Amino acid sequence: MNAQVRIRILGADDHRADAVERVVTLDNDADPLASRDAIAIAQRVELCFPDFTDGRAFSQAYLIRRRLGFTGDLRATGDVLADQLVQMERTGFTSAVLKEGVDPADAKRQLERFASFYQGDVVREAPFRQREA
Repeated sequence: MNAQVRIRILGADDHRADAVERVVTLDNDADPLASRDAIAIAQRVELCFPDFTDGRAFSQAYLIRRRLGFTGDLRATGDVLADQLVQMERTGFTSAVLKEGVDPADAKRQLERFASFYQGDVVREAPFRQREA
């Protein structure tokens, strides 16, 4: 895979210690476009996964990156499991707080499972068609 920066994997203690001044927290049923002014000046946006089967935060992340152009830390919180991390990364998340009991080593292995993708995503337009310089 290319030399991209991977999603940061955090535990609950790391998340609490990672304090920044301007944080926007959105429930997964909130419209990110309605919070565009707050997001524009935020250092971090936190999106909640209340249950691992509820993926609305993936759509929010994509909107925040692509339509709003947010370049800060986009963090997944809540019921975050290791097998969701690849999709989180592809939709624009830069950090994720693992659910209690999820092994960080398992999460890191999950990120290394796929070397590339046919589809484009928030990070890459069409990685399988592009050659690295």
